[in-house]
Amino acid sequence: MCGIIGYAGARQAAPIILEGLAALEYRGYDSAGIAVLDADGIPAVHKKSGKLVNLAAALQGSLPEGVTGVGHTRWATHGAPTDFNAHPHTDCDNQIIVVHNGIVENYVQIKEDLISQGHEFTSQTDAECIPHMIESYIEQEYSFEEAVRASAREIKGANAVVAISTRDPGKLVAFRLGNAGGLVVGYGQDELFLASDLPALLPHTQEVAYLAGGEMVTLDNHSANYFTLDGMSVTKTPMHVAYDALSAAKGEYKHFMLKEIHEQPEAIINSLRGRVSFNDLKVVLDEFQISDADIARIDRVVFLGMGTSFNAAMVARNWMESLARLPSEFDNSSEFRYRDPVIDENTLVVSLSQSGETADTLAAMEKAQENGALQLTLCNYPGTQTTRIADHTMLLRAGLEIGVASSKTFTNSLISLYLLAIDIGTRRGVLEESRRRDMFAELARLPDLLGQALADESQYEVLAQKFGRRSDFLYLGRGINFPLAMEGALKLKELSYIHAEGYPAAEMKHGPISLIDDEMPVVALMPRDDLYEKMLSNVNEVKARGGTVIAVATEGNEDIKKRVDEVIYVPEVSSLINPVLMAVPMQLLAYHIALWRGCDIDQPRNLAKSVTVE
Repeated sequence: MCGIIGYAGARQAAPIILEGLAALEYRGYDSAGIAVLDADGIPAVHKKSGKLVNLAAALQGSLPEGVTGVGHTRWATHGAPTDFNAHPHTDCDNQIIVVHNGIVENYVQIKEDLISQGHEFTSQTDAECIPHMIESYIEQEYSFEEAVRASAREIKGANAVVAISTRDPGKLVAFRLGNAGGLVVGYGQDELFLASDLPALLPHTQEVAYLAGGEMVTLDNHSANYFTLDGMSVTKTPMHVAYDALSAAKGEYKHFMLKEIHEQPEAIINSLRGRVSFNDLKVVLDEFQISDADIARIDRVVFLGMGTSFNAAMVARNWMESLARLPSEFDNSSEFRYRDPVIDENTLVVSLSQSGETADTLAAMEKAQENGALQLTLCNYPGTQTTRIADHTMLLRAGLEIGVASSKTFTNSLISLYLLAIDIGTRRGVLEESRRRDMFAELARLPDLLGQALADESQYEVLAQKFGRRSDFLYLGRGINFPLAMEGALKLKELSYIHAEGYPAAEMKHGPISLIDDEMPVVALMPRDDLYEKMLSNVNEVKARGGTVIAVATEGNEDIKKRVDEVIYVPEVSSLINPVLMAVPMQLLAYHIALWRGCDIDQPRNLAKSVTVE
């Protein structure tokens, strides 16, 4: 994630922006930058690679003067963390200045078009396209706001952008696309603020409004005006937030769990930063730097985990076999530790533990260590116990997760494992470039697609009212989506205390079908893939026995409405990446049922965030 802050008011902007960047540095510290417009609209832009202290040192205590400005702290996606790739970015004439968080999916085409028009680029970033786009519209006699709006409509992907212009020096214009990269407007006395997150605003104001996806805002020192990207006016009433760390962390959400579910698009962007080179179609895992000879020596991969991490491990086996053509297996850490597993120095053991402290996984890793296996661990925090045992560590980069039931750590585990399979498959020479091109294009779209899946929760509220009193649920899936049926059942159990089971759909005929009646809802995961017709047969078997089916299906599949009782749609993606999107309805269904039942969502009974005892 990247940190953004903007200011328009009567005070000097630079100290406020630097203070805000310090509060946002947890969102990225590859580089930092600041831009301020003086009273005559003359810009002063300063940026430096590395942490914020490097920028402060470069300024040498001489801050640029002006009452309007923007700042940015970066976590790199496109382009290395260098001075010239740092934000803010400007147009050719240094009249448009932009800070940006997100991924511009179609930046290559936009950049090529702008270069053909004579625009000159100085960085390797996707963000630099934005000020040049705005400039091109201003050259066509668009106003500053109109040029920003027109540019926003051209951009694909989940993004947050703030722009200032020397032509209109007292004004900030910002927009948000999709559900990644939040923007909060802060209302002060004769001053307004923009920031990625509340901590940057709370020292100055407790009156805030949130920018939704598909909205833009124009603000100066005394007012903020909101619009859709189609130009329709939007009315927002500022809300009051308490000045405490808990409120700052929870923001506009009722529970941390819901906040963390909605943070997944941005968390996915974080997991991709610096690891995916969209230009040359490579995955670069600095945390897993082993030689090609060592890669070639691996003849088997074993994935280990517990709970949600175990479900992610199940998905990972599919990816490693399909993309890297390596025999793979998954195991529950608590079972693996008591077996006599056949592993050796040619086995890669991949352990998953969001906390890095799971007792059974630590014991399983010690068993693998005794047998000389190469070990890679995935966790969310550096310096934990798993990182001390493993040879290599891949951080999930999901950010702090307070809700006990995992959400964004699950999806970031999936993406990290997906990148690992791509890397190994590429280095083994079994994953051709043409296939990687399609996969990378889909990865660039993924944060926005997750945002689309999160856009409307009303259907989950209705389903909660219909099914919240039920005592049992059955979740069915096939192939790579079977682990998501397991995860859906686990989430419902954790949050709502309803008994639920996840099964391979074909296994239903071997016993569970005897449980089917009109009191047990069946959640069927059935995207349009090679196993769709098989899933449809399983659904027909449930319906023939009077069962109620909630289908999770691909957008555009209208036929399924005639065959089931309820449908939740997810955006269409390839079968490989579909599990990441399937996670969203699994989480939201469980959340809203638990909410309807009045359960303690952030701290479910009998559960702990990290299981550190056997």
